[in-house]
Amino acid sequence: MKKRVVITGMGALTPVGNTLDETWKNLVNGVSGVDLITSFDTSALSAKIAAQIKNFNPEDHFDPKEARKMDSYSQYTLVATREAIKDAGIDPAKVNGKRVGVITGVGIGGIRTFEEETVKFHEQGPRRVSPFFIPKMISNIAAAHVAIENGFQGPNFSIVSACASANHALGTSFRAIQYGDADIIISGGAEAAVTGLAVAGFCALRALSTRNDDPKTASRPFDVGRDGFVMSEGAAFLVLEELEHALARGARIYAELSGYTATDDAFHITAPLDDGSGSADAMKGAISDAGLKPEDIDYVNAHGTSTPLNDKGETLSIKSCFGDHAYKLKINSTKSMVGHMLGAAAGIEAIACVKSIETGILHPTINQFEKDPDCDLDYVPNVAQEFEVKAALSNSLGFGGHNAALVFKKYV
Repeated sequence: MKKRVVITGMGALTPVGNTLDETWKNLVNGVSGVDLITSFDTSALSAKIAAQIKNFNPEDHFDPKEARKMDSYSQYTLVATREAIKDAGIDPAKVNGKRVGVITGVGIGGIRTFEEETVKFHEQGPRRVSPFFIPKMISNIAAAHVAIENGFQGPNFSIVSACASANHALGTSFRAIQYGDADIIISGGAEAAVTGLAVAGFCALRALSTRNDDPKTASRPFDVGRDGFVMSEGAAFLVLEELEHALARGARIYAELSGYTATDDAFHITAPLDDGSGSADAMKGAISDAGLKPEDIDYVNAHGTSTPLNDKGETLSIKSCFGDHAYKLKINSTKSMVGHMLGAAAGIEAIACVKSIETGILHPTINQFEKDPDCDLDYVPNVAQEFEVKAALSNSLGFGGHNAALVFKKYV
């Protein structure tokens, strides 16, 4: 018998809040975290906006010497996982560390470190490259930092599947607990890729919004005026726990994670299938894995990037998966406010699902000015809604055709 998996803790560091509570409050209130980039020169870039972490000083969280050994994405990971572990009521010294794992998702990793050390290499020579260059940059290191800090010796690695990374990490963690490989896994995603090189790369792809004169309304998922996604950064992590283990220690249970499926379009390196069938298959699989039917799902947290192709294709995939029930679903896009957190995106979107189940509130999809005829579902436009959510689906897509869907449901 596969074990049941529940959510017992959450932590977030996002462009709309440096804690879980602040983030959720601002999501419900429709606050945008997008603004002009000030951390580097954008004069030669077509996109000059991003959703960045605000008022974050590493030395408030780390010894200065230790902070210098970590890329920002590792710092963000540790801050968010510390909050999640505390929220779950876990004392690392009192759990069996061999039964606690850390599985993170990241799309790009330590690109800020990569840029800085590359400049040193070319301008000052190889002797000036930091001895911490490699351990700061590699994608797996954030998971290692969490394990080292807490003594967690269970499954530990990082999953890289572009913008689906955190959903794949959560799904893999779910499977590991189901089959008895761990009692607790801290999982989610982190990213710190708002850098000159990364933004230039996405500009070259013409993937980013260039609504530089109005940053707050630049991310417009499903709106007819959408012109690209908005780069973002941050971290969002959940504590996944085997049900009996959680009950034995008297843990608060937010919700149950009950279904997961991953697929690939096998079509194009950046564009989704025109009919959204790859994503639809992932959603259908996750619903079936949860022992539910499509009509049992109340709410979908969409990938909702604000790009012309994604939003049209995702709408088609939802219709393909749910049929007539698609028009009864509540759907929203967290990216309308926090932008696209890349490898961390599915982490904050999973949290949005869990918080909606807990609170009975759906955050809005902001910046809905003019409905696209191709996007004709209920996207919870502009204002939060009270709505009982018994079962929620989180949908994620990544460059390379990666699709991953998770189903969360009310714990009973």
